[in-house]
Amino acid sequence: MDYVLVHGAWHGAWCWKRVLPGLWAAGHRAFAVSLTGVGERAHQFRRDIDLKTHADDVCTVIEAEELQGAVLVGHSYGGIVITAVADRLAHRMSHLVYLDAVVPEPGESWSSGHSAETQAARRAAIAATGAIAPADPAAFGLTGGDAAWVARRQTPQPGGVYDDPLHFDAQRIAALPRTFIDCTSPALPTIDLMRQRVRKAAGWKVVEIPTGHDPMVSAPDQLLAALLAVRS
Repeated sequence: MDYVLVHGAWHGAWCWKRVLPGLWAAGHRAFAVSLTGVGERAHQFRRDIDLKTHADDVCTVIEAEELQGAVLVGHSYGGIVITAVADRLAHRMSHLVYLDAVVPEPGESWSSGHSAETQAARRAAIAATGAIAPADPAAFGLTGGDAAWVARRQTPQPGGVYDDPLHFDAQRIAALPRTFIDCTSPALPTIDLMRQRVRKAAGWKVVEIPTGHDPMVSAPDQLLAALLAVRS
């Protein structure tokens, strides 16, 4: 069985380091994608990176590895990326997992679920630098060595993805099995709308993990169990 893991803003494939070995040990193929302009691809940063760029990154892995029946996992911002990917390659997906993630409706962007204050601050940063500076890992409930590890590795997020709307076939996405993993302690405010959205809509399985926004760092064993249960 195949898993494709797509990180959120400021992160890279590195963030899945504590989860990948468990997927491999369980006999699955698992691929962690680093999106253009962040992680070990930070040197590829440019102002014209958009949502299509990041969807292309993931689609290319799926095509190159000839994946079929894949579980596509998107963390945080990665939720809008996996939605774009599934809209193109639904026939290659078996399940979508939104890990404390953006769950867009057609025509929405990453910014759509944010408060006016958050939008204004991020748009000002993008206008000045072309990027959004990394968040404090404390916002993800991380402390001590975990917070220091994430702080060292985070890189600025390409700003071109922030207000880029995603137009997709909602029925195509709704036809796929979907799980939302809700990280509840502390719950990240920018995901509040998504938590409400999936609980009101039909067809969703919701799994709660009592940890912060980066469960692959703070609760890797619980996250691994949730990902393995998707296929059972």
